[in-house]
Amino acid sequence: MSAERLSAVDASFLAVETPSTPMHVGWVARFDPPEDGPHPTAQELGDHIGARMRHAHRYRQRLADVPLGVHEPVWVDDPSFDPARHVHPAAGDLDALVDDVLSIPLERDRPLWEMWITGDPITIVGKAHHCMVDGTAVVELGNLLLDASSGDGEVPGGEWEPTPEPTPGQRLGRAIADRTGEAASLAFAPLKLAVAPWRLRAVPGAARTAAHLVLPPAPSSPLNRPGSARRHHIRVTRPLDDLRTVRKRFRVTPNDVVLATCAGALRSFWARRGERPQALKVMVPADVRSSEDEAASGNRISFLFIELPCDEPDPVARLQAVGRATAQRRRDGEAEDLDAAFRLLALTPQPVQRALAHAFAHPRLFNLTISSVPGPAVPRYLRGCRLREVHSAVPLGARHALSIGVVMVAGNACFGISADPSTLPDADDLASDLDASLDELLEAAGA
Repeated sequence: MSAERLSAVDASFLAVETPSTPMHVGWVARFDPPEDGPHPTAQELGDHIGARMRHAHRYRQRLADVPLGVHEPVWVDDPSFDPARHVHPAAGDLDALVDDVLSIPLERDRPLWEMWITGDPITIVGKAHHCMVDGTAVVELGNLLLDASSGDGEVPGGEWEPTPEPTPGQRLGRAIADRTGEAASLAFAPLKLAVAPWRLRAVPGAARTAAHLVLPPAPSSPLNRPGSARRHHIRVTRPLDDLRTVRKRFRVTPNDVVLATCAGALRSFWARRGERPQALKVMVPADVRSSEDEAASGNRISFLFIELPCDEPDPVARLQAVGRATAQRRRDGEAEDLDAAFRLLALTPQPVQRALAHAFAHPRLFNLTISSVPGPAVPRYLRGCRLREVHSAVPLGARHALSIGVVMVAGNACFGISADPSTLPDADDLASDLDASLDELLEAAGA
């Protein structure tokens, strides 16, 4: 009997989910019609995707709880898995469809993902629970669904046979054994440090990372008021060359350009409301996958916490401030230190992990999340339809009204803004604010 257990980081996304805070990662992918050949219908595209998803290991599995809550749930094959329960043709207003899909939590008695397919325009609206994927893993899903050329479209052969689900007794027995081993690992930690004192070098890094986590606390902000379960998604697309121009001129990273663009947009957004712009504390997910993790499922992310200089009126000064902050975090190894801390916390009792998960999502820790991930740099196709844009939807935690995800794909930088419309009814204005903020940086780069 072998079943992969949910990691402590993955389980944290289940722990903080409530009916009003769905914790799924979403995406809206748009395709061009085939240059040659018939225009596929939504049903045809859905059937094609469903056949491919039969060969996606994690997407055929559901969670099975451990009796008495001794340990985290395990992934087990769903013997009744049917892609038709997860892939749905759709029609009508695309914006309304996206908002409805993103507002409804996934049902936990089945594999934790769903997709809706529209045929005109050709669009996939999807979501997968954050406990099974991070932004990078969603992009990797595209490697299964999409092809390298418009002529490809073959579906992998072979039948799938589900592995029998471990019995409750088996799950309980393994959970007790795992907990016993984790307790021993904690007990022997001081001995390991004594035998290998070089490990103590990680302590200053951990202390520094803890300081950046807690101090200074995130300021009080309209972004962190109690909200609703509704989600509103706004999409902005810019040529990737715009980011490259600014990056090359000021010798920063593409992520620095994204953060500075968002800072300028939020500054304009608050000014239009008649509010004083203020610096905010932003959480930036960082991929810490190693070569050993490439085949692993689930989340392999850590986080950076930096000040977003929305109070700075000069666009170049905003960019330089962001660049200095992120460069310092990289030199300090903050993401790696926090990842190491997550691995240690995985050995602590479950109530401690639950409490820390809720503390980690607290609005005084950060005001908003801004995530940036690279998509495929080469053309990719779905049944002859060329991928044009992918806009992500980063989940919102309790008392967090805004997140921004950026996917760089097909020569475009695709900004996906997720907002709680009860807290930010004017969130649509952020689209023009993002455009204007990036234009400011482009003008400065040209000057």
